[in-house]
Amino acid sequence: MQTMKKITKKDWLLFLAQAGVWVLMMLVLPLATFISTRNWETTSTSLLMVWQQLRAPLVVYFANFYLFGPYLFFRRRYWLFVICNLLLIVGMNYGFIYGYFMIREHVPAMHGRAWVGFFSGAFMFLLLNIIMVAVAIGIRHFMRIRQIRQQLKDEKAKNTEAELAWLKNQINPHFLFNTLNNISSLTQIDADAAQDAIAQLSDLLRYAMYETNKKTVPIQGEVEFMRNYIELMKLRCNNMTTVNAQFIMHNAQLEIAPLLFISLIENAFKHGVSSNRPSTIDISLRQDDDQLVFCCDNTNYPKDDADRSGSGIGLENTRRRLELMYHDHYQWEQSLDDNIYHIKITLNPTQ
Repeated sequence: MQTMKKITKKDWLLFLAQAGVWVLMMLVLPLATFISTRNWETTSTSLLMVWQQLRAPLVVYFANFYLFGPYLFFRRRYWLFVICNLLLIVGMNYGFIYGYFMIREHVPAMHGRAWVGFFSGAFMFLLLNIIMVAVAIGIRHFMRIRQIRQQLKDEKAKNTEAELAWLKNQINPHFLFNTLNNISSLTQIDADAAQDAIAQLSDLLRYAMYETNKKTVPIQGEVEFMRNYIELMKLRCNNMTTVNAQFIMHNAQLEIAPLLFISLIENAFKHGVSSNRPSTIDISLRQDDDQLVFCCDNTNYPKDDADRSGSGIGLENTRRRLELMYHDHYQWEQSLDDNIYHIKITLNPTQ
């Protein structure tokens, strides 16, 4: 069983606004009469006449706006909608119909004129009431469209937030898995360095877990996170690998989505480092006014089919987050030239 909608303050304000419009319509002629005659009796007569003419359209309007429209018309019960309106219109104009028959009974000589007057009056009353039905349904339809659009907008926003949270959750475990592998390998070589790396990892995880719960974070914290992350990832590299990292920031409080570039840095180390061939990774992030430019170049050593780690999920997640948070406010460049894999992201985070 469908529960009745709770009446809100907004509903009351809407009703009062519509009632106010009708009151103004009814007062226009009486006010004009009073201004021209300064006679209260004439003004009251004018008010009574206006009320007699507009009371039927008033009832028809509000009945369609609050009852027939929502519960019949918009539920596709068109025949019932038409029948209810006809009954209401006839009922509200009963006095006019009764008056015609009284004229016909007591003034037989006016039969012909009465017929013409009756049908002319009936047509005008019917037209006026139909117009009120159309106005009520039209306003209600406009409101429904706006409400549906707002609901769709709210639903899209909720879905976007959920998807962003899911994408960020995909980033953190992926990062943690690879970093723990690096530290695990380091324990067999240098236990002290491994202990320092664990402390550094603890700082990184503290930032990832407690500082990135907001939609955006200051770029200063992100830069520090990337510096530490790169130093941690360099532990897996030998002397055949050259890693360059440059960060040029002018506004430390510039806000940006958290952990936005980490997957790209992770991929650079995963796919750009070889244990027996020269490898190069160049990472830079610079700020030009309110624009951020991130570049990452690395030698390309593709994984074989047996190694499915990092098979593109990082790139996909990063691009999806950019699309969700910075739609039409970022540029993505990606290329592979002379065995150098290049990614450049130009971002306008303040727009």
